[in-house]
Amino acid sequence: MTAVLEKTSFQMELEEARRPIHSGMHPFSAAWTKGELSRQQLGEWAKQHYYYVETVGQMFGMLYVRLPDVEARLHTLDNLIGEELMGERHPDLLLRFAEACGVSRQEILNADLNGEILSGTRGLRAWTLELGNFRPVAEAAAGIMVGLEGQLPAMYIGYVEAMLKMGFTKDELKFFYVHIEGDDEHAANGLAISERYANTPELQERSKAAVRASAQMRYNYLTGIHRKFVLGEEVI
Repeated sequence: MTAVLEKTSFQMELEEARRPIHSGMHPFSAAWTKGELSRQQLGEWAKQHYYYVETVGQMFGMLYVRLPDVEARLHTLDNLIGEELMGERHPDLLLRFAEACGVSRQEILNADLNGEILSGTRGLRAWTLELGNFRPVAEAAAGIMVGLEGQLPAMYIGYVEAMLKMGFTKDELKFFYVHIEGDDEHAANGLAISERYANTPELQERSKAAVRASAQMRYNYLTGIHRKFVLGEEVI
């Protein structure tokens, strides 16, 4: 019978689960960090990304109420506060970036009503809500905080460097800075929560699977954006 992995080995395997399909290796990310994307293309990304991030605070709230112990709830509350209460809400910071790209706030807010949200974007949002609402808390913490948030600091550093060269201001890029500064800690919180509740070999395997699935969902989300707004293909 397979034994429960000790803490360090389990955490290493969780982080390794996202590595083969890390969104930092996606062609869209590569084009972004090389400065090959226009403001218009970045604005289209922002339109899709807003649809995804606008429910992240609610997702953390749903996970918060399902956690049975105070320490784990405090870890998740830290994430929730970062999304909703520290200065400006993350979706509002994204709206600021979109406006700097030439996309109006109303265009972003009406994108769903106007049929502009891609299926890959809908899938990513639905997946995070599934994790927060229904999956065992070990899976949820791993999939959200390790599989998704844990990718962002390394990716966003390259994005920011490219956009500063394009003439964006640091204030316009605040959405990216707050994730560079905060998401390493959020990933650590996810590791701690998942390790606490993944107390059987099966739950450890399910947690690693959730990380892989999250990495796949984010990668596929970027694929839809890349195909439509960079390659000019028909994408729904």
